[in-house]
Amino acid sequence: MQQPDAQFERAYVQYLPAVSGYLVRRVPHQSVEDLAADVFAIAWRKRASVAPGEELPWLYRIAANVVANHRRREASGSALLASLRPADPSPSAEDIVVADASLAAAWRRLRPAEREVLALALVEELAPAELAVALGVSVNAATIRVHRAKKRLHELLERTAGPAT
Repeated sequence: MQQPDAQFERAYVQYLPAVSGYLVRRVPHQSVEDLAADVFAIAWRKRASVAPGEELPWLYRIAANVVANHRRREASGSALLASLRPADPSPSAEDIVVADASLAAAWRRLRPAEREVLALALVEELAPAELAVALGVSVNAATIRVHRAKKRLHELLERTAGPAT
């Protein structure tokens, strides 16, 4: 029984920085530590369901659900408290693309699912197999989603900036 606990502890130490980085790009900085704890608490309870070698994308999937739940709680909270929250100095996935105004405009016009798949593939640098685990789909479906999201971003860029000459 000691061996699974040690394996989980090693996974925690190894993947906490990546999970925290994922969270930093999606939620206010002051929420990261608590949400990371939530991610690993869920992972601990469900640790028997992860396949060896798929720990990080599995943790990203849990983190995506934790972020979604956090955002729902935030949205149902007081609007006044949300407006008084200081700006988060950590860049979100969206902030990374803001350097180019046309790219930023196109990024904002993507559907949330398209932004998430592109952020996982390009910002988090997940391989197709890892992306599939994070999204809960097959490798083929994950690859198709990335391709379609890139294509849609390209189309939105052309519409926003006009065709390249």
